[in-house]
Amino acid sequence: MSWWIMPTTADIGFRAFSDSPMGILRESALALQGIQLSDTGKEFLDGHIRHVAEWSIPFGRLDIERTLVRWLEEVLYNSYVEDKWLVESEIFLDQEYLRAQVLWVDSRDVELEIEVKAVTLHDLVVREISPGEVVSGVEGVPAFEGPGWMAQVVLDI
Repeated sequence: MSWWIMPTTADIGFRAFSDSPMGILRESALALQGIQLSDTGKEFLDGHIRHVAEWSIPFGRLDIERTLVRWLEEVLYNSYVEDKWLVESEIFLDQEYLRAQVLWVDSRDVELEIEVKAVTLHDLVVREISPGEVVSGVEGVPAFEGPGWMAQVVLDI
């Protein structure tokens, strides 16, 4: 597992860790989706018919935090408006777009515990962790030692 629910005084949050910028975008999307699933939803997710698609958003190369928020907003939009529940992605960044090859299932077949209304900017962190640098853990979240990438996101539920 590469993401953990993070205690927060407002709504619900997570910290994700990965070895690359593309990986942190992927892990954060999986955290967003995983947080919402009920235990039954998690148990039966692999049994649903999977579809393949490409999703893309404009990429702000100089602002990885904003790119993460826009990517998570795209995942939410597809989940709740288009009924496409993301279950896996491979992300590519070019000069203008974040492009993701995604696997999705019909959202109407997925049992949820909670519904995320929005991705907030509150306590948002996306950053590269230097070799040997340690990011302290918080309750329920382990410490992380670089090199790598970390994202911290608070969600409005």
